[in-house]
Amino acid sequence: MEEMKMEKHTLITISRQFGSGGREVAEILAKKLGVRRYDKKIVEMAADNIEEGMDPREAVELSYNTPSNCLGNLGDYGYERVARHNRMYIEQAKVILGVAEKESAVFLGRCADYILKDKPNCYSFFIYADDDFRAQRAKTDYDGATLEQLNKEEKRRKQYYEFYTGQTWGAPEHYDLMINTSNMPLEDVADFILDYIKKNPRG
Repeated sequence: MEEMKMEKHTLITISRQFGSGGREVAEILAKKLGVRRYDKKIVEMAADNIEEGMDPREAVELSYNTPSNCLGNLGDYGYERVARHNRMYIEQAKVILGVAEKESAVFLGRCADYILKDKPNCYSFFIYADDDFRAQRAKTDYDGATLEQLNKEEKRRKQYYEFYTGQTWGAPEHYDLMINTSNMPLEDVADFILDYIKKNPRG
């Protein structure tokens, strides 16, 4: 897989329908660009470490290397009163914003398209697929899961996204492109995204 270096500080967010191949597209993009991919596991782990008092930069490095102005007007008092999962969202947003300030990166999920929406150098993409494609991937890539199980997880993601952003999950106005992976190899999807970024410079 040929690596292509970004000329400018560039941020890419990938939102995806469960079972569409979006995770793999994000991974391919990160490898082609020679940058890091930040996903749920890494961001949550870093947020946990920060909440426990670790330096943010150290927390990001530790979480990334361990195998397997969205903050509103909350003051210290308000912060202590919100439920832990709400505080965790705030810490995750801090992680994403912190990474975005210092390096080019690919972000998978975690409301990154919303958190980074005011960054001029950010490109956001939504990956989706037909039910037949997702049903086949459920069998082969998700330990024999059913389409119904994928849809249940997708509903949970949708609720999470809409609760924290106030936006409709998957609404086209929030993305540069929405890409159907049903009849397109995932590496070609990644190349299509890179071509779009190259032809539409920002920042």
